[in-house]
Amino acid sequence: MVVYPEFRGRGAPQHDSAARIEEAKGLALAIGLVVVDAMAIPIREARAGTLFGEGQIQNIDIACNQGEAELVIVDGSLTAIQQRNLEDKLKRKVIDRTGLILEIFGERAATAEGRLQVELAHLDYQAGRLVRSWTHLERQRGGFGFLGGPGETQIEADRRMIRDRMGRLRRELEQVRRTRGLHRSRREKAPWPVIALVGYTNAGKSTLFNRLTGAEVMAEDLLFATLDPTMRRIRLPGVDKAILSDTVGFISDLPTQLVAAFRATLEEVTAADVIVHVRDIANPDTTAQKRQVMEVLEELGLIEEEGGTPSVPMVEAWNKWDLLDAERAADLREQLALHREDVIVPVSALTGEGCEALLEAVSKLLTAGARLHSFVLPQGDGQRIAWLHAHGEVIGEEDAGEDERGPLRRIEVRLDPRELGRFTRL
Repeated sequence: MVVYPEFRGRGAPQHDSAARIEEAKGLALAIGLVVVDAMAIPIREARAGTLFGEGQIQNIDIACNQGEAELVIVDGSLTAIQQRNLEDKLKRKVIDRTGLILEIFGERAATAEGRLQVELAHLDYQAGRLVRSWTHLERQRGGFGFLGGPGETQIEADRRMIRDRMGRLRRELEQVRRTRGLHRSRREKAPWPVIALVGYTNAGKSTLFNRLTGAEVMAEDLLFATLDPTMRRIRLPGVDKAILSDTVGFISDLPTQLVAAFRATLEEVTAADVIVHVRDIANPDTTAQKRQVMEVLEELGLIEEEGGTPSVPMVEAWNKWDLLDAERAADLREQLALHREDVIVPVSALTGEGCEALLEAVSKLLTAGARLHSFVLPQGDGQRIAWLHAHGEVIGEEDAGEDERGPLRRIEVRLDPRELGRFTRL
């Protein structure tokens, strides 16, 4: 049973309630749950003890009985007291949005880093909920979870043990960050431009990633299908080699514990030369989703606070264009004409429509500051000559006489400032 508390009144966050309910159902589906019913409940003033009013709780109880629901998912944030009281009144297990997202992350994290991050976030979340009956950490089956494990037992909370475990996890994560930083330093020396795919969860990032790279990253119609960053080499027009990175999807009301825990994962975005913001343009809540993504990018320091302009070149890929009807597509094309200052490319990751145009747009951003340079190099310096061919646009090449080093070669090549700096360091 999914319940969406729809807050009304001044200052309340504005979401399309139907789209938000569908998203909550998608979250439940992502963890293998069967949703028997879903409803939005308007709230003008939250009750401190239960969030909902007595009459609303009775309506939830009736709907649960009719659908024989065993679990109630509240698509919002619950305090520990609210969660316990709702369980007492409904006689069913109750979890909130944060708990559900943590459960999904716990099941999907594939790498050692991902599992460390999820466990840290889960412990942080549980530390404030020791008023509830709690299974001792050493006896938990599956590591963490509300839906699995041996069930509720007598309270055995040991705050010191939780703090010690969180301390160990943070130290291990710091080591992971250092290792990731070393890998990033090697890539910077490589030196290939990095393109990061970002976007709301289930916007089609992994499908687009697979389309552009020929990889086989998990790409399903599920929220949070991708949790661990994946990188592949691609070729762009005028750019022989670049690295494309697929990242974890953003979501509204992302638990604060996860924002902090997954910062190491999102650091890949901060090292990008170009960001491709993949939007599910067929989703009715696409504007709110874009706003959420931009807020996360601002937290990462990639959006300037004044004016909201990106500090890294950005392309918007309006994905799932193939799902639009003719009228909606025409409306969006009119919007495109009004946003000529932004780089926006309509694409369909599923059919491949617009992908070539997207690669061209990314290539233009990567080479926007390129200027023509002339280098005279010894013909025997094959490493640097090959580097210029691989990382620049060679306009011309000719013999340039000889000196004490032997025969010389003049190369006219177009390089952007970043590549020029890398070449001079060779």
